[in-house]
Amino acid sequence: MRMSEIVTLELPEHVVRSAQAVAARTNRRVEEVLVDWINQAATEVPIDSLSDEDQNELSDLLARNREGQRDNTDHARLDALMQVYRRGIVRKAQAWKVAAALGLRTALT
Repeated sequence: MRMSEIVTLELPEHVVRSAQAVAARTNRRVEEVLVDWINQAATEVPIDSLSDEDQNELSDLLARNREGQRDNTDHARLDALMQVYRRGIVRKAQAWKVAAALGLRTALT
């Protein structure tokens, strides 16, 4: 069983420059930085990629949770959907922090 594959990609110049800067700061190879970025992107599902059905299900589960009318299956599904939502919130906060540090946005206070 093969654990990885070699893939050749043509990347935009700004992506390569960003990866080179991170690699230099962290004493790693550019390829390692890019693999980390791709792994992170592949495992994190953006909240806006949830289907309308998933978003409706989340709303329904939250309502049942408030009313104390959920079972173990509901609990597990609510946890899974909330985990996606929380990751999205954390990513937004990280993006605001970086944007503020770069002077692109004012810091939230």
